[in-house]
Amino acid sequence: MTTPLLFQPLRLGALALPNRIAVAPMCQYAADDGSATDWHLQHWMTLAMSGAGLVVVEATGVERRGRITHGCLGLYSDANERAMARALAAARAVALPGTTFGIQIAHAGRKASSQRPWEGARALGPKEDPWQTIGASAIPFSDGYHTPREMAEDDFADVKAAFVAAARRAARLGFDEIELHYAHGYLMHSIQSPLSNKRKDSRGGKGGVAFLHETAEAVRAAVPSSIAVGARITGSDWVEGGLVAADAVALAGALKDIGLAFVCVSSGGNSLAQKIPTGPGYQVHLAEAVKKGTGIGTRAVGMIVTPQQAEEVLQSGAADQIAFGRAFLDDPRWGWHAAQALGVDSPRPPQYERAKPALWAGAAMAR
Repeated sequence: MTTPLLFQPLRLGALALPNRIAVAPMCQYAADDGSATDWHLQHWMTLAMSGAGLVVVEATGVERRGRITHGCLGLYSDANERAMARALAAARAVALPGTTFGIQIAHAGRKASSQRPWEGARALGPKEDPWQTIGASAIPFSDGYHTPREMAEDDFADVKAAFVAAARRAARLGFDEIELHYAHGYLMHSIQSPLSNKRKDSRGGKGGVAFLHETAEAVRAAVPSSIAVGARITGSDWVEGGLVAADAVALAGALKDIGLAFVCVSSGGNSLAQKIPTGPGYQVHLAEAVKKGTGIGTRAVGMIVTPQQAEEVLQSGAADQIAFGRAFLDDPRWGWHAAQALGVDSPRPPQYERAKPALWAGAAMAR
């Protein structure tokens, strides 16, 4: 029997992955001034045993003002680095053989200084310790959000330096992969998109896109070649006059030329006027356009839920890897169950071996 593509090895730059399953970065809003807590310890340990070949840590602020909320993870201080080292060491201690770990480094830009989702997800009020947000232009994300201060040239330099500093910390921590967050309406996406960048100077239009190139180049140069560097990019703003698939292809091509190994193609998040045709695999065609247009390692994400669906995407040639988010929150053993569904014998911790289908009749009734 031929091994399903989902469980075949994949190479992204110098990084060798045991399969093509990635846990997408998912915010937990459980950090203490950017520092990982016991929540992250248990969360990462759980994902380390999930059967995914790559576990990507949640969006991690490159500077304090770059966090979305007070609870967002950060990598801008020695305290952040120490706390993350503790949680990552615990995850590696229980990880299945071959499991790799990545981190998504980010800046929230005009979507920063917000409440946690369960607190309302609105802009922080005067008594909630808000902070001044920044953006390419002084345009709030929507009504009820802070109006960002338009970035000066010093701000662009500071943001790039912050990405480089965070990447160096990530390299010291031993992450196998570093992912630049260029999507979902956060700072770098908002600099790229004409919906949110109305500047007339050198940082507007193509100059905004060039800043994404500059930052990627600086990060790639700052960390060892053994670390796979990539980016989550925007396939569409889903708004008239916004970014479209051709923009993603152009950005991915430039990032490939810089030396990045992969892109994860997402969409939306930069305007509430967006009209997203949400449905199973609704972003796959965007990933396919990037893969066919550039040949860069391409990860598809978004409403890909079942192992069969993921396998179909890979078999079609639309992507090289699949990222799953909430599927792993719902089922932290998704990788095990996907292997079972596709007829693959995947590894489990020896302590849990007796729950394998071959040894436990209840496995067939469990899902």
